[in-house]
Amino acid sequence: MALKSTIYKAAVQVADMDRNVYATHALTLAMHPSETEERLMVRVLAHALLADEHEGADALQAARGLSDADEPTLWQHDLTGQILHWVDIGQPDERRLAKACGRARRVSVYAFASSVPVWWAALRNKVTRLSNLEVWQLPAAQTQALAALAQRSMQLQVTVQDGLVWVADGSQSIDIQPTPLWPEAR
Repeated sequence: MALKSTIYKAAVQVADMDRNVYATHALTLAMHPSETEERLMVRVLAHALLADEHEGADALQAARGLSDADEPTLWQHDLTGQILHWVDIGQPDERRLAKACGRARRVSVYAFASSVPVWWAALRNKVTRLSNLEVWQLPAAQTQALAALAQRSMQLQVTVQDGLVWVADGSQSIDIQPTPLWPEAR
């Protein structure tokens, strides 16, 4: 018998002072049986960091990244179906990144886990030609603390200021410092 996804619901209030975006997003998240709560919460974080106040056809949306190799974790399309933004979570390989950069105007990767430095060292020199790629590292200890906030029904506040991110659920707050890996000069 196949295992079913676990459904999580999150009301995410975003106050992103760096981008001047203030919005509330109601997310329904299906956690794949092979997915961890840490990865699920990194998905929520990526959505909060990249989504804007718009909802509708051109909003950032969940894709089938774990169950379909041809789709990212999140993506944004324009009204013609063109992929505007492709968002991957984890440590994709060079071929996947090249394919994504060829299909989308912008590609963002949020890498997490203690193995990111090893993954990035092997990949770094292979992505120099991908001009529409940005890669961010989320510290493992911080994403593990973020996973502790996971509940089947969540009310989260995400505040971004000067590149620092605070995620709170009313009883506790997690500080997250995303580090840009690519492009190197920011």
